[in-house]
This record gives sequence, C-alpha cells and structure tokens, in this order.
Amino acid sequence: MRRLSWGVVYAGVALTAAATLMLELALTRIFSVVFYYHFAFLAISIALFGLGAGGVLSYLLTLPKGVIWTRLGQISSLTSVVVVLALAIILGMGGGRTPVSLVLVYAAASLPFLGAGMVLSLAIAETMERVERVYFFDLAGAAAGCLLLIPFLNVLGGPGSVVGAAVLFASAGAVWFGLAGSIRGRAGSILLALILVALILYNKSTPVMDVKGAKGVPLPSEELILWNSFSRVSVVPREGGPKKVMIDADAMMLIPRYDFDRLTPEDAEQLSSGGLGLPHVLRPGAKTLILSAGTGFNVARSLAAGSKDITAVELNPLLTNSIMRNRFRDESFGLYYRPELRLHTEDSRGFIRRSEEKFQIIQSSPASRSALGASALTESTLFTVESFTDMLGHLTGDGLLAVTRRGTEPPRESARLVALAREALARVGEREAARHVLVVREQAGDAWADTVIVARKPLSSLSLIQTQQAAANGSLEILYAPGTPRESVFRSILLAPDPRAIFDSYPYDISPVSDDRPFFYYLSKKVLPWNSAATPLEDPAVPLVVSLLIVSAAATVVLLLLPPLVLGARLPKEKGVPIFLLYFVWLGVAYVLTQVGLIQKLVLFLGHPTYALAVVVFSLLVFSGVGSYWSRRFGQGLTARVPTILLMVAFSLAVLAVALAPAIDAGAALPLPLKVAITVLLISPCGFLMGMPFPAGLRLLEAWHAPAIRWAWSLNSAASVLGSCGAVFLALHIGFRNTLLVGASLYLLALLSLRMGERRMTKVS
Repeated sequence: MRRLSWGVVYAGVALTAAATLMLELALTRIFSVVFYYHFAFLAISIALFGLGAGGVLSYLLTLPKGVIWTRLGQISSLTSVVVVLALAIILGMGGGRTPVSLVLVYAAASLPFLGAGMVLSLAIAETMERVERVYFFDLAGAAAGCLLLIPFLNVLGGPGSVVGAAVLFASAGAVWFGLAGSIRGRAGSILLALILVALILYNKSTPVMDVKGAKGVPLPSEELILWNSFSRVSVVPREGGPKKVMIDADAMMLIPRYDFDRLTPEDAEQLSSGGLGLPHVLRPGAKTLILSAGTGFNVARSLAAGSKDITAVELNPLLTNSIMRNRFRDESFGLYYRPELRLHTEDSRGFIRRSEEKFQIIQSSPASRSALGASALTESTLFTVESFTDMLGHLTGDGLLAVTRRGTEPPRESARLVALAREALARVGEREAARHVLVVREQAGDAWADTVIVARKPLSSLSLIQTQQAAANGSLEILYAPGTPRESVFRSILLAPDPRAIFDSYPYDISPVSDDRPFFYYLSKKVLPWNSAATPLEDPAVPLVVSLLIVSAAATVVLLLLPPLVLGARLPKEKGVPIFLLYFVWLGVAYVLTQVGLIQKLVLFLGHPTYALAVVVFSLLVFSGVGSYWSRRFGQGLTARVPTILLMVAFSLAVLAVALAPAIDAGAALPLPLKVAITVLLISPCGFLMGMPFPAGLRLLEAWHAPAIRWAWSLNSAASVLGSCGAVFLALHIGFRNTLLVGASLYLLALLSLRMGERRMTKVS
C-alpha cells in the first residue's frame, strides 16, 4: 500500500463536510418556502438522521484496506447525483403534507446525508492515528460550508445552492479517487462536477428546477423572483390593482400606488381609514417611525396624514432596494425616494436600541400571513416586554405606539399585546395602564385586524372623541377604550390588580413574553399535542414539530436497533463498551442543543436569525476544530484529561448562559461588525473546549474496541436529531438561558457515562 497523503485526506473530509452543511442549511430555506418556516427543523432532523444512518451502514460494511478510498469516491459521486434527484422530488411535491408526500420528502432528502455519513464515518475510522486533525478538518469544512451558503443563496437562489452542494460532493469524489490512484474515477467525478456547474448556470437563466408549488398549491405566475439568505421574494401581477409581493410564498403585501404630488381626497381618506390609519388621525403630521416597513403602506399613510419627518426600518434589502427602489420604483411613484422619508435597511429592534431620537408615532404591522401555522415557532424580539419598554422610551410625551396583528375571537395576539403594554408601562413608571390603551378592530378581507395603541401618557378626551368619530363611519369597532364599560379580556388585563389570575384562566397563553423566551406567537398552553382537548391549541406548527421530533427519534432508535437485532451485527462484548457508547449520545445531544440555543439567544444581539446562524455555527465549528487539533498536544495524556475537560465545558457553558443577557444589553447599540466580533469572543472558549471530548472519546474506544468507532460516530450524529428539535422544544417552555444550562448538564451526563464505562474496563494508559 502506498504512503498515505494526509493533505489529500484532509481535503476530502473538508469538502464532504462543507457540502453536507451547505446542503442542510439550503434545505432549511427550501423547506421554509415549499412548506412553512417550522419545517426547517425537519430539514435539520433529516440531515442528522441521515448522517447517523450512514454511520450505521458503514459499521456493517467490511472493506479491504485497498479499496476504501475507491469506495469513498464512488459514494461521494453517487451522493452528488442523489442530491439533484432529491431536489427534484422535494420541488415536485409542491408542499403537499399528506402522509405519502411527507414520507417521500423525508426519504429523498435523507439519502444524500446517508451517503455523507458513510463517507465521513469511514474516513474517520480509517485515520484514527490522526483523528484530532481529521476532526478539525471535518469541522473547518462544515464552517466553510456555512459561510459559502450566504453568497450562494444570494446569487443562485435555493435550488441553485442545493445543486452547488452536489458540485462539492462530486469534487470530494475526485479527491477520494485521486487518493486511490484511480485516474478514470477522478476524471469521471470532475466531469460530473462540470455537468452540475452547467446545470446551475442553465437553471439561473432558464429555471427548470425551481419552486412551482408551495403550501400544497401551485404558485401563481410570478413576474420577478429573488432569493437571499433568509427569504424568497416574488412579485405577482394583479389585474386592475397593485402588484402583490410574496415572501416565502406565504406572507403577502401590496406595492402602494399613490402619487403624493397629486393625491386625491378619495386616496387620502382610504389611507386614513381603519385601525392602521387611526394613529395618524389622532396625531396628524406626526414625526413617525415605521417598523417592518415592507413595501411601505404605513409610509404612505404617514405621508397622507401630512407627516414631514418619517423614518422607516425594514430588514429585507430585497424589498427596500431590489423592488421598491429599483425594479418597481415607478410603480410606487418613487415612494421610497420621497424627501420626507429616511429609510434604514436593518433590524427594527436593533435600530430602536441604537437610536436616540423620539417620535410621536411608532407603528408596526408585520406582513400578513396567508395561513395559520407559519409563526408559532418564530422568535419575535420586537414583541417582548423589553422591546415595548424600549419603544415607549422613544416616544414623545404625546407619543403613540401602534401595533396591528391578527384579530380572532376570543382575542389572542391582541390580548398578549395588551399584556405586554401593561408590563412595559409599569416599567416606565406608569401605574394606570387602563388610561393609556386603545384596542380597535377592522375587517381585513376575510379576516379581522386588531390594532393596539399604547400612549406614552394617559389618552386625552380629544383622542377618545376622535376614536369614536372614526368608529362611527363603520370602518372600526372599538374593543377597548378608557372609561368604556364594555367587558373584554383587554379591560380585565388592564384593570385587574394582578393579571396573573386572568392569564391562568384564559384558554390561550396571553402572558407577556420576554427576550429570553420571545415566542410571541406561541399562544398554546399545551406542552404536548395530545394534552386534554379542554385547552385549545393555537398553532398547528407546535404539534407538527413535536410529532416530527417523536417520529425522528423513533426512526433513529429503530435504525440503531435493527442492525444488531436483525442483520446480525452485534455490539462489542467487552464489558463497559455499550455503556460508554452513551457518552457519544450525550455529546451529540449536548453539542447541537447548545448550538441551537446560542443561535436563538443571539438573534436579538445580531439582528436576524440568518446572522445568528452563520456566526454561531461558524464560530463553534471553527473553534471546536481548533480545540480538537490542539488537543493532539496532550498525546497519550489526552484520555486522562477527558473528565477535567468535560467539567470545564459544563462550567464554561453555564457561565455563558448567565453572561449572555447582560452582554447583549451592553452591546445593543454597537455596529454589526463589532457585534460579530464580540459574539466570536464570547463563544470561542466554549467552542475550543467542546472540540476535545469527541476525539478523546474515540481514542478511548479505539483502545477498548476499535470496530465500535463507526458505531459511536453514528450514535453521535443520530443523537443530534434530538438535540436540534429538543432545543426548540425547551426554548419554548423554559427559555434560552435554561436551554443552555440543560446543554451544560448533558456534558456532566457524558462524564457519568465515561466513569461507568471505565469501571468495567481494563485501565488504558
């Protein structure tokens, strides 16, 4: 056997890991569009389940030394083809959620990860003499894939990014064939990669692989389709009316068509009507801050009311720049170029925290959602007690905060807004919240829209009279106003000495939410979907994700049990090894749970889930890789240091869980690049330490029972499924900080498994 070229091995591992993570994250975007946001968790579960399954299959596979690299080349090349076929199946399902379609999607999407899991587990098992370095390149490659995804999505869109991952798998195949000395195999893999690149270029100009149906229905004819790292935005023409802008084929808004140099009385009256127009009726010509500005209808309302100083904040540059300021500038009569407007393309909460201005009106009305079930698991840092407190602090003495959300009976989102308002008013020193709040309802197509208005100081008699006049024309219903005797949940929340009894007795969870648990749209009191039917379930996203968690966990258990029970593969007979394998389970759950918990916690600090995802995943992977690489310096003493390392990981995670909140508050007004640097500094010590236990455990296992290394790798990957979904479930119910503390405690369970295994094994020096 010729001398092994370690640089080529590292390249093959890094390319495979990069392709795997890029495919996983690209699928979260595809699933968000084709299905719903919460199906992104399904994509993560599929990826981790497939990796674990691949590890199991590799454990069953016995290969002669001479063919291992050839097999890796064959599996990698085949995986690149399977990626494209899986994409075609997922797009072809059109978001259908029948059991058959979901099984097809799950099976198709898991196959590429099955191949990736086989490649990585075989490569690691074959290179145990340098496992710390191989693990470093595994993590470094995954980090590179995380970074590559953002420009790929921006330039190539979701489907193009998935095919881009296939190119990386084919490139890895060429590397493995090169290591095997197979000229024909390497040439074939390179040719396959070039064919896939050609497919990407052709698909860019003539979309043959694109989203044609979503949420179970075909998409309408789209005039423009744009992708970025956190959304798919399309423009749909409408006969005789303004064009529709769709976000992820679900949230919808219109492009305003008002010429403010020649505004008709009819247009002015239309813009001032309803709950969205009421703040401008009460404060005409006000200095206004519009949050989640979207395509600018609230900007139009401010202009119609005579405002000369308008600040609009919108996170998505595809809306502000690509559509409103570029392609459809004339369609909107140059709305986003008006001299009265200052436009900021950034996160609304971040803008509020760094701004020193005060406004007469702060208005937020997020894009409407076409279907129930898209938002319960979405962190909403704009609708928390801390956020409301910040916004009240940016109002002038006569200022108004106006938030419009979905109206239901009994009230849910609007009731929670009132609960938030009461708590925030108390924090700024206002003890009579009932005198500060208005709640009105209007018809919005086939649904209702509730607008909650919170005044910085008690509402004047004039404001109440103007509200009654606005309601008199029939466009508004007053659900609550100061001094009115109408019984409602709003009145009860605002007037009760302690509203907790109301929250406890109400059928939905309308208690105020905090930055540590910012799931504003999660209104169900059920912890699990099969709880008593006496408590209604607000959003089907929750039982769906819990069901996916259960199904994924069951499938993982079945997969892990079938080989030894049915196929004849047996766990090692050595005492202590089966117990020690639990060590890798706890590491898998703990690592991913910590990763997801940090992503959720740092959304507020970094301003958007995509930024948090990229920075946290990249930082953890890179520094874990560095920790793994550096741990080789311990030599034979590494295994003896594992207990100490595990204790240090648990301690550092506990410190991080407690320290993150004050760090986020202290750095709220800093620019994004500095926030990224601070995030990296905060995460790096934990990441460095978290990179050591896994390769150290593999070293121990090699000494005790070398064939079980691939089994351990598959257990670690499969257990990560529970970590990804478990982190979301825990965050919903106990908050981000406690989720991180649970992650820390799991490293202590890994230490317990290590000690129990050691007691049954011969001591390894």
